[in-house]
Amino acid sequence: MPDAHHPVSHHQQEPEKVAKVAKINAYHMQMFARLLQKLHATPDGDGTLLDHVTMMYGAGMADSNSHSPIDIPMILAGGGAGNLQGGRHVRFKNMPLANLHLTLLDQFGVHVDQIGDSTGRVDARMLSL
Repeated sequence: MPDAHHPVSHHQQEPEKVAKVAKINAYHMQMFARLLQKLHATPDGDGTLLDHVTMMYGAGMADSNSHSPIDIPMILAGGGAGNLQGGRHVRFKNMPLANLHLTLLDQFGVHVDQIGDSTGRVDARMLSL
């Protein structure tokens, strides 16, 4: 596709631009899935690389057309070295994404008080085994 992502992401509900954004997003998801498959197929100690990593994929905004930072969809994949439970859909309403970043850093043993617009941490029980 010759169009750059950023200009078509401000689609103003124009069907042609919306279709282009959907095509770009589908391609990105295919590449993410391919990476996860490769990690899953790579042995690592008592499991696979996917078991021992945390992969996060998503957008910088919930709605790129309006630059909305509210309820940004994210995918967390991998076992997080035993810290993440998969196969679930978890929704956090009206929460800065940076709160999730703080919680993930805690699970990796990196403790900081604040990142960007964070207002606290996610209840780690919502993410863990």
